[in-house]
Amino acid sequence: MNALVHQASIEKAADLSPAQALDRALRSASPSEVIEAALKTVGREKLAVVSSFGTESAALLKVMADVDPAIPVIFLDTGWLFEETLAYRDTLIATLGLRDVRSIKPLEETLSREDPDRELWFSDPDACCRIRKVEPLARALAPFSAWINGRKRFQGGLRAEMAVVEDDGARLKFNPFANVAREEIEAIYQLAKLPPHPLVASGYLSVGCMPCSSRTSPDEDARAGRWRGRAKTECGIHTIKTS
Repeated sequence: MNALVHQASIEKAADLSPAQALDRALRSASPSEVIEAALKTVGREKLAVVSSFGTESAALLKVMADVDPAIPVIFLDTGWLFEETLAYRDTLIATLGLRDVRSIKPLEETLSREDPDRELWFSDPDACCRIRKVEPLARALAPFSAWINGRKRFQGGLRAEMAVVEDDGARLKFNPFANVAREEIEAIYQLAKLPPHPLVASGYLSVGCMPCSSRTSPDEDARAGRWRGRAKTECGIHTIKTS
């Protein structure tokens, strides 16, 4: 892994940004190698993993825990999550030995001002995501220089062409599962005997907030149940730079 980081340093000198240099060096790296490189680049105190504790989250958290279970994990508790997701968070913390999971909530004063009737998810879902996810994440990431997430190219849409390392304004953004196939995710679950999200058995292949998540039929993409019937496909934390 030191060789990959060293290669990134060499390429940085060739008129590439730090993110571009790291992306080029890590383009074919395994998820664990990407996480190791992130640690080497900024150190544990400046690196965070952002996880929804959703239907595929355990795979990334397992790989991260194998590298360093003390890396901070940020969990956005929006106030609209399924009780099953909150229970799953606690299950994975215990199962994987995660040492620093931080549950971040939206500011009460913001909710009272902008969503007093809890109907914003219906009238303006982008604004709802902004106050419940985008703004809380920006606040939570303020102390960090880089963050890791679990997006994959096979999820399609805006994710299909994403880099392994991106420039996210003032910080680096690592996507260690960018190149991973769905079968590899399933293999991680099977080999490590990871518990599935409780709602998978009920037909939820992608789980976010309750009002904006629905069951998915076998012939649909996994994320088809998110914001069903709307043009919206992302909450905003991956489309708006956090700084």
